[in-house]
Amino acid sequence: MSDSTPTVGSPAELARALGATGYLADDGVAMAAFLAIRMGRPLFCEGEPGTGKTSLAAALSEAFGLPLIRLQCHEGIDAAQALYDWDFPRQLLHLRTLEAASDGSLEADAVERSLYTERFLLARPLLRALTEAPCVLLVDEIDRADDEFEAFLLQVLDENAVTIPELGEVRAATPPLVVLTSNRTREVHDALKRRCLYHWLEHPDLAREVEILRRRIPGIGAELAGQVAHAVHSLREMELLKPPGVAESLDWARALQELDRDVLDAETAAATLGAVLKYREDLERVARAGLDRLLAG
Repeated sequence: MSDSTPTVGSPAELARALGATGYLADDGVAMAAFLAIRMGRPLFCEGEPGTGKTSLAAALSEAFGLPLIRLQCHEGIDAAQALYDWDFPRQLLHLRTLEAASDGSLEADAVERSLYTERFLLARPLLRALTEAPCVLLVDEIDRADDEFEAFLLQVLDENAVTIPELGEVRAATPPLVVLTSNRTREVHDALKRRCLYHWLEHPDLAREVEILRRRIPGIGAELAGQVAHAVHSLREMELLKPPGVAESLDWARALQELDRDVLDAETAAATLGAVLKYREDLERVARAGLDRLLAG
């Protein structure tokens, strides 16, 4: 693991480093990530599901040889779930051991001090990021959390430190490289966005998606990669409940490889469409539109 913050000379150099991991960043993504690294600012990535927001954090981790620490947000997440907790079962076992060994002559303050030490501390993702930095901290789907958690996270990002009442302040020797993602199920407050650099991720264009398929799936033919990418782009233009992302493109192409297909025809597409569409309504809508139309072009 690196013992310092990642360094990179230019957006183009960063794009090459990401490309070596299999993540093909366009100019906008490379510039945003480059500036976040150089300025020491969190990078806030918004976009439709499947546009590569989470994968960017993983690629940065791999490119710089840093650990990836992920905080998956959800409705109702609170500071304890994100920061730390105490291992109560082990504390209780420790207390019983002390009682058994002391013949009832326990000194209360000493016992309390022995219970609240790092030995019994359960570090959650935010505390791990502060203590294990340099690292990449991924705060995934921040739009699923509530306002109170946003305010707490903003304070942590501002100070790169937290206070544990029983232990004192914990401060990152090197601030983590932070990537926040949002699928925009709700608007994230301006205060958090102002703390970050912002980038909206689009689905890749056709040529880039073909390149992603060929880079991530060794042995896939140019014709099949082009057909899958074209079909997925056609699906994204339809009024679907969940348009497919790059992950679905990759799944579809891998499924076709498992079937030893070199081309994508209507019959095979119909049989494997569940690799790329995940709602019954979307499957029915595509069937009504006609798979021949989907594959034309």
